[in-house]
Amino acid sequence: TKRRYFLVGSNHAQTKHRVLKIDRTEPKDLVIIDDKHVYNQQEVRELLGRLDLGNRTKISQKGSSGLSRTVSAFGIVGFVRFLEGYYIVLITKRRKMADIGGHSIYKIEDTTMIYIPNDSVRVTHPDEARYLRIFQNVDLSSNFYFSYSYDLSHSLQYNLTLLQRPYEQWSSAASSTEEEVHTQSKQDSFDIFEDEGLPTKELLIYGRPVHITLIARRSSKFAGTRFLKRGANCEGDVANEVETEQVVHDASVMSFTAGSYSSYVQVRGSVPLYWSQDISTMMPKPPIRLDQADPYAYVAGLHFDQMLQRFGSPIIILNLVKKREKRKHEKILSEELFRAVVNLNQFLPPSHCIDYIAWDMARYTKSKLCNVLDRLSMIAENVTGVLRTNCVDCLDRTNTAQFMVGKCALAYQLYALGMIDKPKLQFDTDCVRLFEELYEDHGDTLSLQYGGSQLVHRVKTYRKIAPWTQHSKDIMQTLSRYYSNAFSDADRQDAINLFLQVYQPSEFKPHLWELPTDFYLHHTSTMAIPQDRRSYTLWWSEGVLSYLPVPYDEVPCEENMNKVKVKRMNQLDESIDIYTEFFKPYELTSFDDTFCIAMTNSAREFMPKTVGADPNPFTVRKPEETGKSVLGKSSKEETILQRKTAASAPPPPSEEAISSTSEDDSEEDREDEGTVSQRSTPIKLLTESGESSRTQEQHMAKEPYGLNLAEFPSEDDLLPRDLPKVNVYGDTPITHASLPFFFSFSLREPVSCFPEDSIYAVLPPQVGKNSQEVFEGHVMTGQGQVRALCREDMLMYREYIKNRYM
Repeated sequence: TKRRYFLVGSNHAQTKHRVLKIDRTEPKDLVIIDDKHVYNQQEVRELLGRLDLGNRTKISQKGSSGLSRTVSAFGIVGFVRFLEGYYIVLITKRRKMADIGGHSIYKIEDTTMIYIPNDSVRVTHPDEARYLRIFQNVDLSSNFYFSYSYDLSHSLQYNLTLLQRPYEQWSSAASSTEEEVHTQSKQDSFDIFEDEGLPTKELLIYGRPVHITLIARRSSKFAGTRFLKRGANCEGDVANEVETEQVVHDASVMSFTAGSYSSYVQVRGSVPLYWSQDISTMMPKPPIRLDQADPYAYVAGLHFDQMLQRFGSPIIILNLVKKREKRKHEKILSEELFRAVVNLNQFLPPSHCIDYIAWDMARYTKSKLCNVLDRLSMIAENVTGVLRTNCVDCLDRTNTAQFMVGKCALAYQLYALGMIDKPKLQFDTDCVRLFEELYEDHGDTLSLQYGGSQLVHRVKTYRKIAPWTQHSKDIMQTLSRYYSNAFSDADRQDAINLFLQVYQPSEFKPHLWELPTDFYLHHTSTMAIPQDRRSYTLWWSEGVLSYLPVPYDEVPCEENMNKVKVKRMNQLDESIDIYTEFFKPYELTSFDDTFCIAMTNSAREFMPKTVGADPNPFTVRKPEETGKSVLGKSSKEETILQRKTAASAPPPPSEEAISSTSEDDSEEDREDEGTVSQRSTPIKLLTESGESSRTQEQHMAKEPYGLNLAEFPSEDDLLPRDLPKVNVYGDTPITHASLPFFFSFSLREPVSCFPEDSIYAVLPPQVGKNSQEVFEGHVMTGQGQVRALCREDMLMYREYIKNRYM
């Protein structure tokens, strides 16, 4: 209406509604009214009807409605104010990207900003439009994610630790802080969690789905662009700090209580010192300078104190900065960081000391005798704890190092989940190719925001298998990064400062574009004399050391309990039921909504499309073997059969494409091809002999339920002349031994003596032993117990892959 905005929110089933009222008569203040009442669908319709009727100019005039819908949205990002009134930022388009424990993770596709005050009370300001343009330079539709029920800002270990605490501890802590929560003052901006990448890939291990999710949490403290934000600020926050978590779970059981989940966390961030680079010289690599002497490692102590609180001990530093140079450039940082770690370690207990690993990755890359990735694998095998990786930019070298550490961790995660027999993964397998693509997308996203271009050096560059065309791409990315750093970084930095509330516009202070530097915005403590300074020897926070190696943030103390508000819910409540969001049997749904995750599949995207290829995702492939290769040498009949048995398979390749790759097939592939062709023969015989399509569908429907593909009946049983003639009245006895096992007949007897009667009593079909074993295995899987795969399962899965993807 003209006086208020009404935000009507509901659950997915639209059985519960809440109404939020926002006043539009205040020109600069934000007034929000929440009546705390939960409406049903009928009540909310009556409420909106009364509002519509009461706000019309004439009660009898239907054309001038007093209540009109402004926008439909999926969530509120927050409220923001510059120099005039408040804006509300709404999510108008979303896309599901992942699923963790039954909790859906969405990507923001589009947003809208709505000005709240009415035009009659609006007080205009000439600089309002410029602030609005700066704010909108941060694109919320790229790499921002949210969830309604899962906390993306914390790791999986932190979230599951909260669930394991008794509810009595939460209730006692909540009662002591209830009044404090309600008396908090509102802020002039909003706080949004920035998640720079959450891609999910599906790894198929003989039909068993395993989801690999990579979550990047970029710090909102001391955030900025490449050359404008270096080192650390006076509070210990470092530039380009990103917490990367890889979550691996068995997707066949989507539940935290019964499922199997594994998580690994590593961190990247700038060298925690007072240092910067002068960009006024217009050089590709400006000289590095230390801005302030820190002999007692004060700022480094603040940073590592934060890491001890978040991750516990041990903290492992992998420093990839150069150590040998003709002119000191990166070596300045390496020497100063080593002194800082030595100074801090002398006050820590030996069991909780910071491990420091310095390795000149750039120097090893130039050597022809050393393998960079093998060296990183050795480092990763000896790591136990949270690894903090850094180079100068924390982009190219850091991303490759994190990939190798993540690859080692992925092997142990799959081994712990029972997917592989030993914790080792080799290159050029479908699994590692999928994981490499995941980390390259992750690195490109972070590099675009911090450096202004995609990654310059990738994993293939350090493996020295990159094609010759990659060198020209590297040059273009280097030029793009240089141009961005020289001409557009300042505008992007202003947008980040305004978006993250580092700078709050006011009529009584200079505008954002009038500031000569943003140094004092990010170093707030330099504007005042500190009252009490932290000790140089006891540089950690109180209570942190007594709980190590457990991180202090996960300790169930009163301070941590007051940070989280917990509500007890019934497990059958539809608001927390993981199935009510998509699976609604009481209404019409579509496949686009139900199966809306566009996820990369290892069998579809990375497995070679040659007939007889091993579907094992841990089999080493040839470098040219990818998911985009065409079918191998096969006959015309097999191509027709594949099109009949797999409706969603891609169309068969042309003869030229088939002949072009026929020479690459090995003798083993040809033998596998013949074996598969023989197993498919009974299906072709039935089709060619004129049997109904219904019989073929019955046969195909039994394949996923434990049918042994290697035990087909003899040819005599397949001939129609051997089938007994069935009388209408069931006089001729029918024995199951004389029928092929894939036909399903039930004994029927008439219920009436009249010959014209066509109603028969049907005996229920008997459940076979194979079906019972399949059902018992399904129940055991739901309880978290999965049986080992046998040879029949592998043959069945190979047949499925051949018909589905080839």
